[in-house]
Amino acid sequence: MIMMLCASAVSAQSQAGVDLAAMRGWDIVVAPEAIPSEQHAAEEFRDLFADSSGVELPIVTSTDRPDNHVFIGQSPRMNTSNVGFDTKGFGDEDLRIVIRDGNIAIAGGRPRGTLYGVYTFLEDYVGVRFLTYDHTYVPKIGKSRVIGPVDRFYHPPLEFRWSFYKENEVNPPFSVRLRINTISSDPKLGGKTGISLISHTFYHQLPVREYGQAHPEYFALVDGKRDIDAPNGDPQLCLTNPDVLGIVTAAVLRELGENPAARNVSVSQNDNERYCRCEKCAAIDEREGSSMGSLLTFVNAVADEVAKTRPDVMVGTLSYQYSRKPPRHLKPRPNVQIQLCSIECSVMHPIDDPKIDKNVTFCRDMVEWGKISRNIYIWSYNTNFGNFLLPCPNLRVIEPNIRFFVANNAKGVFMQGVYTTLSGEFSDLRNYVTSNLLWDPNRNFRQLMDEFLNLHYGRSADPIRRFINLVHDHAQASGLATGCGGQAKDFAIDESIARAGLDAFDEAMKLADSDAVRGRVEKASICAYRAAIEPVNRFDDPSQVDAELALRMRPLVKRWIELCHKYSVTDVHENGPFERRAGRISRALGL
Repeated sequence: MIMMLCASAVSAQSQAGVDLAAMRGWDIVVAPEAIPSEQHAAEEFRDLFADSSGVELPIVTSTDRPDNHVFIGQSPRMNTSNVGFDTKGFGDEDLRIVIRDGNIAIAGGRPRGTLYGVYTFLEDYVGVRFLTYDHTYVPKIGKSRVIGPVDRFYHPPLEFRWSFYKENEVNPPFSVRLRINTISSDPKLGGKTGISLISHTFYHQLPVREYGQAHPEYFALVDGKRDIDAPNGDPQLCLTNPDVLGIVTAAVLRELGENPAARNVSVSQNDNERYCRCEKCAAIDEREGSSMGSLLTFVNAVADEVAKTRPDVMVGTLSYQYSRKPPRHLKPRPNVQIQLCSIECSVMHPIDDPKIDKNVTFCRDMVEWGKISRNIYIWSYNTNFGNFLLPCPNLRVIEPNIRFFVANNAKGVFMQGVYTTLSGEFSDLRNYVTSNLLWDPNRNFRQLMDEFLNLHYGRSADPIRRFINLVHDHAQASGLATGCGGQAKDFAIDESIARAGLDAFDEAMKLADSDAVRGRVEKASICAYRAAIEPVNRFDDPSQVDAELALRMRPLVKRWIELCHKYSVTDVHENGPFERRAGRISRALGL
């Protein structure tokens, strides 16, 4: 019994955790041959841990003792330590964290696994939160914080993650901290995935300006004529013309030759619904019960050629509008990627809401695609593209939507938000919630939202939270089911919502206890002012506005314009410059 007790004591000791408050004298170990992202991971650990603990650990490449090390990335010394493991076979972003008996190891696949592992450690064990590009919350560790023992492996369920907000695009280091893997090519930041977003490409693979006059037969037959003068964008192609196949295939092979690191390439329809109705194309589409029939036949043929020289590359195409429905008989080649688009769906309801017909149809199509393709990616529309600054009651659908995509075997998700301007409606909050759920779909939206509001706005969080809930509850009660573009009335944004918003932000400003928080509240309040000026939003002539309305609107419009200038608003909607809209409203009010 004494021997058993001693063995138990030794076992318990060998499995002891680590007190983060007692790491003075520790060091951070990286291999001499560490890649740039692993070196950066060590620096991020050093700097953020120092902010939290008050202790700056030195970064070293060799050791002379068995313990008190934080190993960052694979190294011979880590491998032979008591927390050692081999990352051979890890995916690009797989990570493992081991904590026990006086050592910590954080390592993962190359090029991003180790860096993502450090951010995961800092979030989950130190409590760091990457809220916005200029606000990282770092709590103090205090007198004691014991963690472990831990042995944790994580494989992100989505290999392509893009929260498409301007805040990410202009701040790549911040986007990487949120584990968005589609923005930065900087090796220090882990580079970006070789998978690109599938988008419209026929217009440049076979341009009408080059071929239209000499070869009108290369372009879609619509209403009895070749569509070389299409009024609404570049014409679609005649996909059963063998010359078209040859030209597009050659363009694709050239593109891949210029991009040897690419893991996919787009072969996809232009952004209009004027697809080819010629006899041959129509026959395929009729047989397949979908206009995807002729498109997928074409894409499969290109994919066959690509596979001969680049079997590692997927040939992607949009399943979008007229091509969203899967074909009856055709199957995508194993190297074909389907980028499924939800543009018709209600953004106010979960994608799998059984009461919304357009959402039901999308889900049915996704399930059917899943039966014939292993390479499904999602293009999700996550805002009101007609009004980037108005309140948009769709925050609550982000979690169920991403979970539905992952449950139905999506490999990547592009969440398109306010991407042409900073300071869109709650864009900081939306980006935080979306990015975290893309990284870990098991997280909870409500917890993420509350965490952001409480940490970012402090005492001002409660009235802002009440306003967000009011907007969503009001929209739900309205019975509306609006897509990704509309006016205030389409999203149940009325005068009562505008008034409540102004009141909520007025209260939040009074509660703000620092200049930093006051600035954050001001920025967020833009959406309330935008809702309040809805009665004059589309006016540009003083004769359109009566005197009483002008008197009431002038101070609100002035404040809205001030805030938009202060917080770098450049667009009010897609292709809608803020200055042009602000000028029109100002003229109408005589400002």
